[in-house]
Amino acid sequence: MKIFQCGNCKTSIYFENVECDNCGHLTGYRAEDRKMLTFNFENDTLISDREGIAYKFCKNKEYNVCNWVLEKDSPEEFCSACQLNRTIPKLADADNFENWTHMEIAKHRLIYQLQKIGLPLPNKMDHDDIGLCFDFVSNKSNPKLMTGHANGVITILIREGNSVLREKARKQLKEPYRTLVGHLRHEVGHYFWDRLIRDNPDTLAEYRTIFGNESQDYAKALQTYYKTDTPKDWQKEFISEYATSHPWEDWAETWAHYLHIMDMVETGYFFKLSVNSIEDNDDFKTSISFDPYTIENFDKIIETCVPLSFAVNSMNRAMGIPDIYPFVISPAIIEKLRFIHKLLLTKRS
Repeated sequence: MKIFQCGNCKTSIYFENVECDNCGHLTGYRAEDRKMLTFNFENDTLISDREGIAYKFCKNKEYNVCNWVLEKDSPEEFCSACQLNRTIPKLADADNFENWTHMEIAKHRLIYQLQKIGLPLPNKMDHDDIGLCFDFVSNKSNPKLMTGHANGVITILIREGNSVLREKARKQLKEPYRTLVGHLRHEVGHYFWDRLIRDNPDTLAEYRTIFGNESQDYAKALQTYYKTDTPKDWQKEFISEYATSHPWEDWAETWAHYLHIMDMVETGYFFKLSVNSIEDNDDFKTSISFDPYTIENFDKIIETCVPLSFAVNSMNRAMGIPDIYPFVISPAIIEKLRFIHKLLLTKRS
């Protein structure tokens, strides 16, 4: 994520800020060029400080879950991120409201990243055959309802917004990592498999060479995964144990980690981070001097990410906090990540 500044006082502000903590000016994110606009809070209308153009907030601003803006004359009431919501929970329930707030923070960060990559995001309500939408739901009335993806619909159980329940699920499933943005990145990976790979014979053939043949029975593969032990050396080929279950899940897990890595390096770039180990070991030295979304050579990105993640993990351990990125990136996994990077570069060119 890039670092934003208040247009009035130049103080750094977060992506989710609705006002500058220093000068009090209102802040609103403009998705078209990924800029944070600021507005004098004393004015009745949103006139941007730097451009003098009139804007309005996304309608979900009233729930304090969105700070994105649209031009005042836009016929749309919702921003490009909130237009993708098909279902939200009943907000009269206080727990639902809090959990949905967490969901929206993660979803907006996901959409920021997908838009920066340059991926099209048609909403399913207008484009049923190729569109994407989100259902944030409770399964109280239907215990069989699960988080997942189907034909462009990403369903996320609203309880995932509860950090206590999410941590309980993480321990039960023996996962090293479980976050809302991780869920969303994984599930949207399934959507983009349909969009980028399924109907492209050449790309599908290359995918099968790297990830395996997805035509094997998916339900049976998952049943086998949950009933049998994962091979002890799975880390040589897969980014997570769940990725071993089926080539579709291997793709979605690897896709999510590709987005993790790109976001980590982009954040490091905007902070101008450098890692210089006191030990004379070049493997743990790096200076992040580039925006990863502008780099064709994925090896350069991964060579930067490895020492960065090691340093941040070490800082967390110093504070008694679990690793931010508790994963091993083997050569086989790098090949999979490189395939995704090349595929996205082709789509952007």
